[in-house]
This record gives sequence, structure tokens and C-alpha cells, in this order.
Amino acid sequence: MIQPHELSKPNCALPTPNEMILKWAEERPDDVYLKQIINRQFVEYTYDEVADTALKLVSALRKLGIEPGDKVALISKNCAEWFICDLAMMLGDYVSVPIFPTAGADTIEYCLTHSGSKVLIGGKLDDAAATQQVIEKLEDLITVSLPYHSAPSCQHEFTTLIAQSEPSSERPQHYDDKLMSLVYTSGTSGLPKGAMLTYGAFCWSVKQLIDHIGIEAQDRLFSYLPLAHITERVYIFGSSIMGGVQTAFPESLDTFIEDVKMQRPTLFISVPRLWTLFQQRIQDKLPQKKLNILLKIPFVNSLIKKKLADGLGLNKARVLGCGSAPVSPALLDWYHSVGLNITEAWGMTEGFAYTTLNHPFRADKIGTVGNAGPGIELKIANDDEIMVRSRGLFSGYYKNDIATQEAFDTEGWLHTGDIGFLDSDGYLTIQGRKKDNFKTAKGKFVCPVPIEKKLFEYSRVEMMCLIGLGLPAPILLVVPHDFPNFDPERYERTTKRVIAKINAELESHEQIKGVLMIKDPWSIENGILTPTLKIKRHVLEQKYHDVGQNWPKDKLVVWEE
Repeated sequence: MIQPHELSKPNCALPTPNEMILKWAEERPDDVYLKQIINRQFVEYTYDEVADTALKLVSALRKLGIEPGDKVALISKNCAEWFICDLAMMLGDYVSVPIFPTAGADTIEYCLTHSGSKVLIGGKLDDAAATQQVIEKLEDLITVSLPYHSAPSCQHEFTTLIAQSEPSSERPQHYDDKLMSLVYTSGTSGLPKGAMLTYGAFCWSVKQLIDHIGIEAQDRLFSYLPLAHITERVYIFGSSIMGGVQTAFPESLDTFIEDVKMQRPTLFISVPRLWTLFQQRIQDKLPQKKLNILLKIPFVNSLIKKKLADGLGLNKARVLGCGSAPVSPALLDWYHSVGLNITEAWGMTEGFAYTTLNHPFRADKIGTVGNAGPGIELKIANDDEIMVRSRGLFSGYYKNDIATQEAFDTEGWLHTGDIGFLDSDGYLTIQGRKKDNFKTAKGKFVCPVPIEKKLFEYSRVEMMCLIGLGLPAPILLVVPHDFPNFDPERYERTTKRVIAKINAELESHEQIKGVLMIKDPWSIENGILTPTLKIKRHVLEQKYHDVGQNWPKDKLVVWEE
């Protein structure tokens, strides 16, 4: 349905996802597009079935009184229905508001009320309690549950609505600067901000990515990183629908590796934490000393590499990616040594996650986040802040003109808030967030991220964070890796050696005064990690400030009680 005020607007310069699903349904109706694992079996959806279900959902929402331009929120872990709902919102001319499935009640309520969402679709959730709490509080909210036993209890059931509806005959026309989605940033500090994403910028970013990586007819994708995050939305959802690529979804976290093996993806992206856990899983079974020996034997070398890739379900992958948080170059070097080349990429919600990537992969550029993708302009400001300009930038923060004005300079350059430098080949190295740098009581600034990266090279830890705002000296917080037969005394001796080594490389004001071994792992649930698994440094600064202020003079390592 074209609105009167849209008649003068030119259509999008590039095909939109809603147009592409109708194109694939017409050209390849019986080809399998989505594969959802349920009870260890693939449940398959053809292009025709996806298009038909999405159009029926448009009709169902119309019957519920939802009009073009209305906001429709979606909270669910990745599943086939997530893609179908997203396509339905574009086919129905609604604005999608994805919410992280691990968000707490306060965040869910804030995103719903701030966006003015009329509908909430609830799906696969590890714990539906927070969503249920908000549903019961917001009485005017229309709610729909996806067909999963872990979904919240809602007024309407997705399956019933689809069965009772005919496919919509409306075909809305979108234009480049039209609002497609509100994506709320994960909020490492303060309230989430609703980034306004337009059709034009989304389609441009996806096309640049597809052209750069090169999508092939037989490619297979695996969607498991939160679709509420822009990386998965562009790299996986976007690539799949614009490129016509089959995509599978996991059944659960417990079956994750087996699920990957069932799909054998050709393109696979992950986050540093998961790549680290994969490495630790391998090293627990095959100690590094033994691995080094095996890799030196010519014939055995190739067999070992094949076995490791096969064991992760990645033996068919031609592009592996890593992003979302800083990663240790040593980790990427290790994967390169076992034949798995991981492309590190960097981007942000405000730039549709498409800015730099180390593709084609260059081992000599490990430690950088790659160079600017086609169509991206990069520059380093006088204060070392990384600035970005392209056609794939967001159009501002919803209901927040001040933050929008602060995001851009007068020439259209986006202030990223990250600091870094470009080498002679244009490859970017990120040194951390401007706001992560802290000033100790000595009055000198410390940049924690490069120090943390070095520490990850020297030691095996689950997670770590260097803090020191207003403290006499920096303090390192460590979540130890959960080894079999863990020996605290041996771990402490190793820690002392590592700290001595790193301190010898640091300026006096940067040197680590103490290491606090954290008792309970950091998680989204205890408020230390964002939904994209970034560490909330400011939360840890506040929580452990007194510990750092009163650090015992005679101890380097303290175990949290």
C-alpha cells in the first residue's frame, strides 16, 4: 500500500529484501531456503513457503489493527520464524524493532515504550520470565508467540494466525531514506540508543559485502549470533536473502557443535569468546606441545588440520569471520597455524557492521581489523578517533537529536568513538574505545585494550578486564579458564610470571599492581556482559574500586571470596 506522501519518492536504488523473497519464490519456489533443527532433524522451508507465510503474517497483523509505519518488536533467539517475521515487516510496511533475547525486563520495557511498538512477537528464549513480566505490565501491547515451548505466553499464536489468514496482496514500495528498523545499541554505558536504519543504507551495505566476499550458488550459512545485533542482520540475514543462500538455525546451545556439523556452513562468523572456547576445547584434548610436533610432520600436518576443521563442522567453510569485540592476534595466529584463516572485521550498528575486514585474508595483517571495504572512507582524527563515511550509515538516533548531532561532523563523517591508526597499506589497528581509557590517581592515562590483547597472548583465561580509574595503579580482573583438574597454586605461579613479563614491557604508570581472580564467571545475567558479550568496563570499575584502592602491598594475586 503506497502512502500519499510517498508518491514523489523514488524507489530504492537496489532491490529490497521484501522484493527478493518474492523474486526467489517465483524463480526458485521449491528450493530450500531455511532449515530449522528441531528434535535433531531439519525442518525445511522453501522460498515459496517463506514468502507465503510472511504474506499471511502481514494480513494477520492488519486484522489486528496494525497499520503501515507502525513499530513491531521481536524478541527471540535465532530461528526460521525470525527471518519470516522480519520479511513480513518489510512486506507489510512496518518498522521492525528487534530486542536481544537475553535482555532484562527494564531493557525490554524501555525498547518497547521508547520505540512506541504496537506489537511484540515472542519466540525461542532461554528464559521467558523477563519478557513475560513486561507483557503483563504493558496491557495495551498486542502479543504473538512463535511456535516454541520456551516462548512467552501471548494473546495470539503465530501458527493459528497464519492458518486463519490469506496472503496479503499489498506490495509496498520502499525508498532509500525510509525507516526500515530501529536497532537498539547494546548499551555498554547508559541506556540503549535506537539507531534508525534505512532501506537504502541496509541494501547498499549488504550488496557491498556480497560483492566483496563473493556469494556462490552453493553457499550455506548458519545463523546463531543474535539477530537483534546488526552484524548477524547484515552478514547473515542480508546475505541470505539478497544472495539467495540457504541458511540453517541451531536447536540449542548444548547441541551447537553438532548443529554446525549438520549444516557444514561455507561462510561462518563468530565472536572472540566462542573462537577462544573452540581453541580451549581442542587444546584440552590435544595439548599444544603434542599439536606442535604433529604439525611439523608433513603428511600428518594435513590430516590433523582436516580433523580439527571437521571436528568443528567447519571443513567446508571458505570464509571464517570474527568481530563484535577485540580479539587477541595470538588466537588468530593459532587458528592460522592449524589451517583455519579467520577474517577479522570491524563495524558498528551505526555503520551497518560493514566498515573494515581482512579479506582476502592476509596472515601478515593479523592484529589489524583489515582495510576499508569497497565504498568505505576512513580517516583518523587529530585525537586518534576513527572516522567513517559511506552510503551505509544510519540516519540518527530515534527521538535523540542531541546524540545524532554529536555522531556526525559537518562533512558527514561518523564519530565512531574508537581510537586507532592506519598502516601504510591502509589496514586499521584499533586501540580501544575513547571512553575505555582511564586516568589513574597518578594523573596519567592508560589505554587498556592493547595491554589486554598482549595478556591474552601470554595466558589462557576465560575473560579479563584491566581497570584503574582513580586507582593508585591498574588492577587486572581475571576469570580463569575452567581447566580439568584445576590447580590454583600452579595457576597463580603462572600468573606471576605472565605479569612480570608484561610489566617489563609497560611504562611505569601502566604496570599492573594486582590480579584479582574472579569467583563467578561474568555473564549477561549478572550485568557484566552486554547482549553481544562485550564487557561493561564501567560496571567493573565501580564494583571493584574499593578492592583496588585497598590492594594489599605484599600480594600480587588475590582470589575473590
